[in-house]
Parts: sequence; C-alpha cells; structure tokens
Amino acid sequence: MSPGYAIGEGHEAPGRFLAHDVVVAMPERPEITEDQLQGFKYFKKLPPLLDRLHDHATGRDKAGNRILHYDQYIALQLLFFFNPVVSSMRGLVQASELKKVQRTLGVSPTSLGSFSEAGGVFDSELLKPIISELGSQLKPLDHDSRLDVLPGILTAVDGTELSALAELAGRMIEGRDIKLHTHFEPLTGVPVDMDLTAAGDSEIENLLRRLLPGRVYVKDRGYACFRLFQGIIDIGSHFVCRIRDNSVCEVIEDRPLSAEARAAGIISDQVVWLGRDGKRDELKQPLRVIKIKCKPHRKRSGHTGRGGPEQGEWLLIATNLMDLPAEVVALVFRLRWTVELFFRFFKHILGCRHLLSHRANGIEIQVYLAIIVCMLIALWTGKKPTLRTVEMIRFYFIGWADTDELEAHIAKLQKTGK
Repeated sequence: MSPGYAIGEGHEAPGRFLAHDVVVAMPERPEITEDQLQGFKYFKKLPPLLDRLHDHATGRDKAGNRILHYDQYIALQLLFFFNPVVSSMRGLVQASELKKVQRTLGVSPTSLGSFSEAGGVFDSELLKPIISELGSQLKPLDHDSRLDVLPGILTAVDGTELSALAELAGRMIEGRDIKLHTHFEPLTGVPVDMDLTAAGDSEIENLLRRLLPGRVYVKDRGYACFRLFQGIIDIGSHFVCRIRDNSVCEVIEDRPLSAEARAAGIISDQVVWLGRDGKRDELKQPLRVIKIKCKPHRKRSGHTGRGGPEQGEWLLIATNLMDLPAEVVALVFRLRWTVELFFRFFKHILGCRHLLSHRANGIEIQVYLAIIVCMLIALWTGKKPTLRTVEMIRFYFIGWADTDELEAHIAKLQKTGK
C-alpha cells in the first residue's frame, strides 16, 4: 500500500483517498438511517460482559472528557459484523450519531479521529477473558459419540495468511503478510483463540507458546516436530498429527487391526520409535503411527495454483493416544478440516478482509470480536455459525426479517440439527 493511502485513521477526505500522490474519487456512501438498524435485543447478553471494560484507559482522563469508552467501542464494532449497512469505520461513526443507537448501546456521538485512536488505546488482551466466559457457556454440537472418550478438549490448530491485508498491516508487523494462528474446537464449532503475527513466524513456535493441558490437538504435517510433540505430552495434553510419508521409524509393535479399523481404511497400526538417531533424543517415549488409506491427489502437469500438495494412496498419523481405537484416531484427524472451513467463514462471511484499524492492536480487537460473534451465534442458535444463519441474522438487523421469522429460523435449526 502506498504511504499516502489512509485507511481507517480518520484523516482522509470524505469519499477520496490518496494513492501514489494521485487523488482518486470514491463513490459517496448513502447516509445510514435509524430504520436500517434494529434487532438490538440480541445485544442484551453483552452489556454485563462489557461493563468491566468501561473504565479501561481512563487513568489520565482526570477531567472526565473521554466520550468513547472501550465497551462502547466494542458495541459499535459489533454493528459492523451484524449489520451489512454499516460496512466501514465512517459508517460506525455515523451510526453513533443516531439516537436509537445511542439509547440502546449507551454510546455518545463519536468522531472519526476518536474511533481511529481507540484502536491503539484500548488493550486487545482484555477481550480474552470475555471469550473464555462465553466459551464456557457453549454446549457440544451433535457429533459422533465415539469422540466422547477423548481425554481432552478436541482442538484443531492451523494458521492462515491474510494476504488481502498484507500491505495495510505491513506498516506495523514485520514481513509482507500477516498470519492468523487459530485454535478451533470442532465439537462446539467456534474458535477459542487466535494470535496475529508476521507471516514468517513459525507456526510450531507459536503453538509451543500457547499450549494448554487437557487438550487433544489435531494438526497437519506443518506441525510435525518432535520438540512440539514432546511439549504437548509434557504439558499434559495429546495430539493427532500427520507426518511425512517417508518418516523414519523403528517398529516396536505391530498392532492387530479390528474389523472396524479395516472398514475405516486403516492399513497398519504400530508403536514405534520415531526418527533417526540424531533426532530421536527429542522424544522421551515411543509414539503410535497409523497408516490410513486415502484418495490420491496429483497436481496437473505445470499446474501451480490451489489444490494443496500432492498426496499418494495413504497418509501417516502420529499420536500419543495409545489406547484409542485406530478408527477413532482417523476420525479425529478428519476433523482437522473444520479449521479450514472456519477460515473461509472468517474471511468471506464475517467480512474480516476489511480492516477497521490498521494498528496491530486494533486488528487484534477486530479478530477477537470475530471470535465473540461466532460464540454469540452459537449461543443464540445452539448450532455452529453458518452462512445461512448469518444471512438471516443480518436480514433481521436491517429490517428485512422480523423477530418471528428469525426465531422460526433458529427453532428450525434446533429441530433439524442443520
């Protein structure tokens, strides 16, 4: 992004921006009206959670002049997620001038400069306890009952580069792109933790810093690291991780396969010492390696686009779940794809390709609010957030659907499980 491109900082001229010192006209956005904003009753769950944020960063405000407080900043940002009419920082500032918004959200009219400054003043870390509190209220989604015997909370981990935000974020995060490291719980259908770093930062090191006990981490081969495996074991958790097809190991035991395992495509189930002599010292105990039949995937000649790496007729899964049936380990690994589906939902449905701040802390606030939005939808509906549900909620918030229609949609979800 050109240094002259001002996004979300409150000093660009209305309807215009500077790119390479050339003034480019942008279409004027229509003003937001009160009849385009409704559905505030669904915000009632939030004030008790947000009240604790109200006095944050007011220590130097001896005169009591601060108008925009942290809880109000968050409440206004939630309009961005739930109401498609409010699609920018300027729109949120305009919404703050509406009496209906002021009355319902407890906000005062704010300026573009104040809203912009807030992204650097309010501490994003203070949203994490709210995420934890909402997460504790989530109930498991319908799932295969065999997963009930897992010795910890199933957590799919992965990272995604937010290339569309690269140039915007490049000014405050080293590296051209930024990466979102995500911990996603497939059995509740929501993310529980996200960490924003430069794209070049190691996913392995990031996970090592954020390990928790009582988890079953499921991850792809980018996380296949003996030091990480041992770190997960030492902290009191478990893992299911794909390893390279040519991984070296010394077989200690060949386990017999049950009929259920064979039906699930299990080719072999072995207890092994993993790695060559020089690397084996990083592991204190043998692990289990399961070979699973899969559909081959070959890239077309000369094709370098999307579609993932090439894949043969089987894959290898390493785990320290020594007593779990092999077919259940395979089932756990299949749920790794839920985090990939969430990334698509996060970028395309929640609108997180558009930044409300280009400060690192401000981006983190927006990311954490995306988690909160997912949790709120899951708590309202009892189901994981989907495109159709988000659309219906947004229809309601702009007045295209009334309360009865939204509640009928939610009731249908709860009845059908879809």
